[in-house]
Amino acid sequence: MSTLVQHTEGEANTSAARADWAARENHAPTQELLARDSDAFLHQSLSSPCVATIAKAEGIWIEDTAGRRFMDFHGNSVHHIGYGHPRVVEAVKAQIDALPFSPRRFTNDVSVELAERLGQLAPDDLSKVLFTTGGSDANEVALKIARAATGRFKTISFWDAFHGAGFGAASVGGEATFRSHIAGPLMPGTEHVAPFHCYHCAYGHAGPDNCGLACASMVDYVLGREGDVAAVIAEPMRAVPVVPPKGYWKAVQDACHRYGALLIMDEIPTGLGKTGRMFAFDHDEIVPDIVTLGKALGGAMLPIAAVIARQDLDVCGDFAIGHYTHEKNPVTARAALATLDVIEDEGLVERADRLGTAAMDRLRGTLGDHPAVGDIRGRGLMFGVEIVKSRDTREVDHATAEKVYYACLEAGLSFKISAGSVLTLSPPLTISEDDLNRAMTIVEDAVQQVAD
Repeated sequence: MSTLVQHTEGEANTSAARADWAARENHAPTQELLARDSDAFLHQSLSSPCVATIAKAEGIWIEDTAGRRFMDFHGNSVHHIGYGHPRVVEAVKAQIDALPFSPRRFTNDVSVELAERLGQLAPDDLSKVLFTTGGSDANEVALKIARAATGRFKTISFWDAFHGAGFGAASVGGEATFRSHIAGPLMPGTEHVAPFHCYHCAYGHAGPDNCGLACASMVDYVLGREGDVAAVIAEPMRAVPVVPPKGYWKAVQDACHRYGALLIMDEIPTGLGKTGRMFAFDHDEIVPDIVTLGKALGGAMLPIAAVIARQDLDVCGDFAIGHYTHEKNPVTARAALATLDVIEDEGLVERADRLGTAAMDRLRGTLGDHPAVGDIRGRGLMFGVEIVKSRDTREVDHATAEKVYYACLEAGLSFKISAGSVLTLSPPLTISEDDLNRAMTIVEDAVQQVAD
């Protein structure tokens, strides 16, 4: 079951605004489906029980069981090309008829073609590929490769980062939601440091550039002190969203080279053009040792993720590092190939850069001086508006952000609140300029009405 409303991180599901929204939804079939969902699924934060439903998803739109339509500016980062793109639908249907499945120890032309295609898209000699069914597994495969290649087991990652819900991925991740309630220790050797845009930067205690590069120096410091780190794993741009300071990733990569650690870039939400480059790390003029992709790779239709590693990291041939039942599934591979075709043929990478720049420029012009707006930031079509109690202290304002969110939802725009109070706006790369402008008007009106 998908959820229409994405729960505000760090807050209980019983907030006043959410309860008010649910109370106004008196459509009997919707209430029945919500009750069935609550009864059938294990309950967990950010998922079940749900507070709304989805009956239809098409293009940039989602529709609930009561017939209300919303522009979806979240989509769990899978909908780069929108929902139900006809080229992907046609390709998947044809593939099901031609070859619906391939046992792992047999190969097939579709899966090989996808691996070759990803190797061609990735820069330098990133060209050895393994497929998984989800991003969490892809990140764990990347960590296994790093261990095998270096003979080390330690990692450095960042507080507040998300790399998946699996045990290993949660260990290197830094979000409390995926760590705090696991009884007993997580994986050993998973060291964490402050991310760029940490507390001191976010609350105005240091300039963002100076603070960010100081945080890069902390990676260098820990690499030197530990001395036996296999890999640094990170999101090239935090999906909060936060853009790294200029020179940050070059400094981190230089430190990795000095101490023999690999650099793994988790591009699962940011890759495939979302930030206005095919890979988000392209903005920072680096090439990692391993990159992981997922989410949008399946065309908002099927689950598939990928690990792309340097040629010389193909060192695990004598043992299993993935061994997934659907490792070479021709149907998911065909969906991914069709998705790549759409992104390239329709010029969506360049389009994301152009539309995202225009949208952020507009928001800075209309909301940049608003007392409740602390920052407007992002890259391409992944950007956000930070709602604060004070522009001086940048203290987050959970309550106001949630009110703005529900005002936008009433007006037909759905998105996610990140880090407690950042309106995180991530539309499909296929969105029309008219629809994007209409969404920006909804956000502007909601902030001005609710936060004034």
